[in-house]
Order: sequence, then C-alpha cells, then structure tokens
Amino acid sequence: MTSNPTIRVAVTNHIMTITMDRPDVLNALDPSSHHQLGEALDRFAAADDLRVAIITGAGDRAFCVGSDLKVRSEMGGDDMPPSGFGGMAERFGLLKPVIAAVNGHAIGGGLELVLACDMAISVPHAKFGLPEVKVGLAAAGGLHRLARQLPLKHAMEIALGGNLFDAAQAKEYGLINRVVAAEDLSSTVAKLAEGLLDCAPMSLRATKQMMIEGLSQPSLDAAFGAEYRAYNAMLTSEDAKEGSEAFLERRKPDWKNR
Repeated sequence: MTSNPTIRVAVTNHIMTITMDRPDVLNALDPSSHHQLGEALDRFAAADDLRVAIITGAGDRAFCVGSDLKVRSEMGGDDMPPSGFGGMAERFGLLKPVIAAVNGHAIGGGLELVLACDMAISVPHAKFGLPEVKVGLAAAGGLHRLARQLPLKHAMEIALGGNLFDAAQAKEYGLINRVVAAEDLSSTVAKLAEGLLDCAPMSLRATKQMMIEGLSQPSLDAAFGAEYRAYNAMLTSEDAKEGSEAFLERRKPDWKNR
C-alpha cells in the first residue's frame, strides 16, 4: 500500500465506494492517485463478492478536475496505468456496473471518468467540461467516449469550445442521469447501487457486455449475431435457474453469482 494514500476505498454489502481524496487541489490526480485508482478498480473487477462500484470525490467542491497540471508540468508528462486516466478511461473489459457520484466539478479528466462510468448522479452546483484545448492539450480518450455517447454536434461543441456547463445542461445532453440536492447525493446513489444488488450479478454483466460490445458491431444485424461470453455463461448459470424458481415461488432470489 502506498505511504501517501490519496484514494480511499470502502466496501459495504457487495458495493465498493472509491473516493478521490485530494480536496485541496479539487481532487486533481497525480501519478500516485492514478495508479491507486487503477489498483482499486483492478480489485473490484477481480473480486466475485464485489458487484457494484461507486466513484466520487472528497469535499463538496469537486468530483475531479483532471490531472494535477503542476505535477504534470514538473514531470514533463503523465504517468498513468495502462487502464488510462484514473485507471478507468481505457478500462474496456469491466462488465460490472460503475456509478459516478458527482459531488462537484467534473472537468477535463474528471468528465472522462464520468463518461467511463455506466451511470452518473450529480449535485446542482457541479460544472462539467473538457477545457484541454484552452491549455494546449486534447482530451484524448474522453473525446472517443464523448462522440459515442452524445449527438456529434453536441460533442463537438463541448470538445472544440472547451467551455464549462452546468449540471442541468449535462443532464440535457445525456451525460448524467439526474441532478439531486447535495444533501441527497449519497442516499440517492446508495439506493441506486442497492437496487442493482437485487439483480443477478451474471445478468448485469451479460447485459452490460451486450450493450457495450453490441455498439462496436457494424450493424444491428451483426450485433444480434455476435457472441457474448457473459450472456452464454448466464444462460446456463445456477442463478438463471434460481431466478425462475424464486419468481414461481414468490420469494426473493438468493443470488450465488455462479
């Protein structure tokens, strides 16, 4: 474990909560933080008993405002894990659901993290944007996700303009699911995560894989005809049998994740 942890991890009832803990710099990530986040997400991906992850920031000002530019300037570049910004932006094989609890500004790499999550709940005062073009950079992986998740002209306005916009606009764009009062953020995200625990873990993985990988197919017909390993594993699982039996017996299913 690092001698200077800047990423806090807590596990409760199959849910891992990962908190970026550098509030003095608006949770901007330095190299150590990038790698710590990557390690936490590696742990989440590998552990059968962990089913949902929540990513958030410390304090009430920022979720994450990207890379720590002071450290980046001193180093002459970035130092990130192979899974990209925050160990998340280029993590393509994670089939478990990840929720962003956007407690404040999500700017630059912070917006990249939101884009990489499956769902996002935001507080009203959060600002969003990819201002990299205004400091001589480009948003790298964030651009690819942005262009796939939003209508292209909206994505171009965000990426080429480099301007910040509020949570209401982020919701209108479809970047986030909903906006809630700051005092309701934790309970709203917890309720969403706990609701996912009611679903069969293998079904969640199969669903996410089919939706994400299906989008990479050249046509709807090809998406239907593609092979999805998580879906095939789900069909023959104990949980598939348990789900049917629980429904017929009018009881809550006891998921075994196998």
